[in-house]
Amino acid sequence: VGAGSAGCVLANRLSRTGASVLLLESGGAGGETSFDRPSLLSRLPTALALPMHFEGYNWGYLAEPEPVLRGRRVTCPRGKGLGGSSAINGMVYVRGHDRDYDTWNAGFGDGGGGWGAADVLPYFRRMETVCENALMGDDSDILPGRRGTDGPLQVKHGTNMLGTPLYDAFVRAGDEAGYGATYDYNGCRQEGTSKMPMTVFHSGSYKGERASCRAAYLEPAMEAHPSLSVQPNAHVRRILWEDGGDAPTA
Repeated sequence: VGAGSAGCVLANRLSRTGASVLLLESGGAGGETSFDRPSLLSRLPTALALPMHFEGYNWGYLAEPEPVLRGRRVTCPRGKGLGGSSAINGMVYVRGHDRDYDTWNAGFGDGGGGWGAADVLPYFRRMETVCENALMGDDSDILPGRRGTDGPLQVKHGTNMLGTPLYDAFVRAGDEAGYGATYDYNGCRQEGTSKMPMTVFHSGSYKGERASCRAAYLEPAMEAHPSLSVQPNAHVRRILWEDGGDAPTA
């Protein structure tokens, strides 16, 4: 239930087993175009700020009034439709700091909970395919081999698309100011200014488009596995289980 980021991944994984999978999504199929192809608003990286302004893409949640903000309610955009928030976010790709994972893992007590940095690294590598620029940084890192090369989610390293001299100057300025510089903040060092890795296709027929979970996980699964069915505009209020002996049905 739900074709957001996690739902698209889960549908992909389950359909690989040959199981019959029905994916229900309360939102539409992708804006104002057909089910087979989402609209330009959710595909073009340069249009990243537009989808969240339309009800067809964004649930438009508001936080409770904040006393320290004089009662103002802060907007909380959440993706509506196939791909969920991965279809409207800023595409900034940040895997997180190793120490955060290790701290969370330590909270599970003796033996941990399998959430340490070393535990989750194989899954990060499994899900991503980074571009050549990121591989250059990975090869020269203190601990190389942290980036993935054959996963469904393509990650493009930041490039100076506008050709402005301020692009590289900003990174140098941060380094000169004492903040440091890092080639890839998803490598061993997260601190410092860096070119931004982003979830954008850097190869294939979708090159240059947003790498949403719909495009990276759901669409390939729908093409490869006829047992996967997707039903948009299906708002689920509750699930009723019928006793079917060893195999209850919903």
